[in-house]
Amino acid sequence: MAHYKAADSKREQFRRYLEKSGVLDTLTKVLVALYEEPEKPTSALDFLKHHLGAAAPENPEIEALRLEVAEMKEKYEAVLEENKKLKAKLSQYEPPPEEKRSE
Repeated sequence: MAHYKAADSKREQFRRYLEKSGVLDTLTKVLVALYEEPEKPTSALDFLKHHLGAAAPENPEIEALRLEVAEMKEKYEAVLEENKKLKAKLSQYEPPPEEKRSE
């Protein structure tokens, strides 16, 4: 009987811990959102993962890195475009391949 009460006490301590840390509240909100979905997703687990990940506060470093990646993509596209234009310009001044062989 004492073993039963000890396990019950540990369970209650763990429940209070989850409640204080906000885990129960967050899980409840996500499960309610799933319940209220008009069209249930094919994977409830993916729904939970997505919504729990979205609930986490965004790390400022991650946002800064996202902006940097976006800027680098723009620069990359600009360099590709410039390269294309320069190749076209260069081809105007180079002799065709047949003329190179005869020289």
